[in-house]
Amino acid sequence: MSARRSVVTGRVLSSIAVAFLLFSASCKFFGGDMVRDGMRELGYPPEIAIGLGVLELLCTLLYAIPRTARLGAIVTTGYLGGAVATHLRLLHPWMSHTLFPVWLGMAVWAGLLLRDPAMRAVLLPPRLRTAS
Repeated sequence: MSARRSVVTGRVLSSIAVAFLLFSASCKFFGGDMVRDGMRELGYPPEIAIGLGVLELLCTLLYAIPRTARLGAIVTTGYLGGAVATHLRLLHPWMSHTLFPVWLGMAVWAGLLLRDPAMRAVLLPPRLRTAS
């Protein structure tokens, strides 16, 4: 894959991940009864939905800004790990609930690796570092 294609693919993957995360954060702000019921089902007090939305929005914005994307990927991974733990604790279905945050986290990191050569140099073995 050419370097230009790699960057474009990385931006597309990152944009998809950002869209999912922004949608999720906005639901926490504007979801009303649906969010309150969902928070109760997950075992959390509904009052923390706004705080979770702010946290998710901050993680997403850090990831979306190129200068802070690396930090954003790290904190977003932590946030998504909490989602996985919540679904595991409640024994939710693996494919539809528990692993979705994992897939989203993989899109976050794949997008970052494809659009950031410095990250490839740090995280990938030499044979996978070039986007040629």
